[in-house]
Amino acid sequence: MLTFLQDTRLRLLFFGGKGGVGKTTCAAAAALRLARTRPTDTFLLVSTDPAHSLADSLADFQPPANLTVLEFSAQECLEAFKAKHREKLREIAARGTFLDDEDISRFLDLSLPGLDELMALLEISRWAEAGDYATIIVDTAPTGHTLRLLMMPELIRHWLKALDALLAKHRFMKQRFSRSYQPDELDHFLLDLSASVQGMEKLLRDRERCRFVPVMLAEEVVLRETLALLRQLREMHMPVREIIVNRLFPDSACPVCAEGRRRQRRICRYFSTAEDLAGYSFWEVPLYPEEVRGEVLAAFWDGVRELEATGPVPPARPGVQPPRVEGAPGLPAPDLTMIIFAGKGGVGKTTLACATALRLSQDFTGKEIFLFSTDPAHSLAACLEVAVGPKPVRLGPGLTAMEIDAPGEFAALKRQYQQELERLLGSMLEHLDLPFDRPVLEGMLDLAPPGLDEIMALTRAMDLLDQGRYDLFILDSAPTGHLLRLLELPEIIDQWLKTFFGFLLKYKMSLSFPDLSQRLVRLSKGLKRLRDLWRDPRRSALYAVAILTEMAFQETRDLLAACDRMGLKAPVLFLNQATPPAADCHLCAALNRRESAMRARFRQAFPDQHLTLIYRGGDPRGVNRLRELGQTLYRPPAREKQKHAVLGLPAMSI
Repeated sequence: MLTFLQDTRLRLLFFGGKGGVGKTTCAAAAALRLARTRPTDTFLLVSTDPAHSLADSLADFQPPANLTVLEFSAQECLEAFKAKHREKLREIAARGTFLDDEDISRFLDLSLPGLDELMALLEISRWAEAGDYATIIVDTAPTGHTLRLLMMPELIRHWLKALDALLAKHRFMKQRFSRSYQPDELDHFLLDLSASVQGMEKLLRDRERCRFVPVMLAEEVVLRETLALLRQLREMHMPVREIIVNRLFPDSACPVCAEGRRRQRRICRYFSTAEDLAGYSFWEVPLYPEEVRGEVLAAFWDGVRELEATGPVPPARPGVQPPRVEGAPGLPAPDLTMIIFAGKGGVGKTTLACATALRLSQDFTGKEIFLFSTDPAHSLAACLEVAVGPKPVRLGPGLTAMEIDAPGEFAALKRQYQQELERLLGSMLEHLDLPFDRPVLEGMLDLAPPGLDEIMALTRAMDLLDQGRYDLFILDSAPTGHLLRLLELPEIIDQWLKTFFGFLLKYKMSLSFPDLSQRLVRLSKGLKRLRDLWRDPRRSALYAVAILTEMAFQETRDLLAACDRMGLKAPVLFLNQATPPAADCHLCAALNRRESAMRARFRQAFPDQHLTLIYRGGDPRGVNRLRELGQTLYRPPAREKQKHAVLGLPAMSI
């Protein structure tokens, strides 16, 4: 049996993995099972994903009285932290630096927003240490952003080091003139916060009290992301024992189920042969005909069993066709500059972005197309089956791809700052007290708002646009919650840049940072162009991608509402991975009935979007398969012109 459902010593239980694999379902089902089997204990089920799904997963089901459900508002917790400690932070800065009150206020206000994720971890750690609950079950964000969350202790150490440097001069002066120094309220504040972070790290590495349970699907792209997740978790010394393999097809004569099972068995065989997976146990969960929400969650673990990864893999069926498409839209307008593919994790954004890029590179002759990703957990390379990385890779005539390394972009900025700072300090500026102001200056970029790296990645694309090398940019975005945050970040980053420029000018340092200043100027201009581009419906469009489930429906509604508020045009909604009708297969027939009802809800809720249905089919990976999908994904241009001429109407939605 799964040990995390039986081990009474566990205080923290994380569920994580690629978007769309069923993390929320597993977390909610585990919380319900624990609460029902241990009625005298209390439990907390909490989500740290900005695009919460717990309420949608539980639906109208009332959890047991000993289970508390919380969709954590990290932003509210951060606001409380700021309100409680703002004056302490201001006084710390004022004691030990040449910055004045106005400088201090600006930098602190702009550096704090990214700490909301830290607040979530600290609060969860505090609850666990206090014993408020027997076990806290955490539903995390998709892989890339979960890893950033778990690495937050390292980031906060840099932040605390920068703050501690501000107190160094005060301690020295106090010691020199009073012959002694007793730690005061501000020292204790930093010490307490540092102790909280250290306690949190210790708990996350405690093999008895903490467990991380990766959830995955038996798919190539998901496997690669899971392997990367496991490597990172090992480096963090975070305990992992079981891995959940969700939604496995049954052994069936149905062609759709048989093909799905064949592909899954090929992946599952890897589990028993790969050296980097030794020591983990794999547990399979069947593909249920009904959506696992509400009361159904209580029985979720009943069908789980340890995975048997051995056995022959059935041969592939010859001539597997690309997925069938209904209601294909016309090609995007040729004068568009950027298309963003967005939606809930695991719905197929990367696949459709790649297929679209390959199709347009054939139809938009003479145009150069740039396909890129800013998701921390990149999938372009796995989807295309081509080595794509932080340098542009040519995929064919008119098409280039790149997985932009956002952390690398920010690291390069910091290196440039440090190099120019060394030259500045070597000149011994008169108004600097080098033993104390040097560490303050060295830590300035550690007070930059988190998210600056992702914005720098996007502005890399804007640089390429300025150079005139590419005509159309296709962005494979991060899952919904983090995309929405990314779309809002330019305003915060722009304010930080203005503050940093003002700081350099005020203290007559701008000439001492020539290369950095030029880079920041380019970043600022890129931000403005990016904001203008997103707000121009003639140049930008968001293509939403969803699957036919209630949770994807709710997340799509949030996404399109945010697009409407921002003025970002969203003309097309792809409904992906639909089950073809099959009267002779009980599972496919049940899935098709449920999805047909959801299809009607999508049509009613989103009348302004062109809805396109994409049926589940062969595995659309690799350039050739994706190019075939791209051909079916959009109507041929000639046919489109003919329909418009005859009807005088836009394409009919499903």
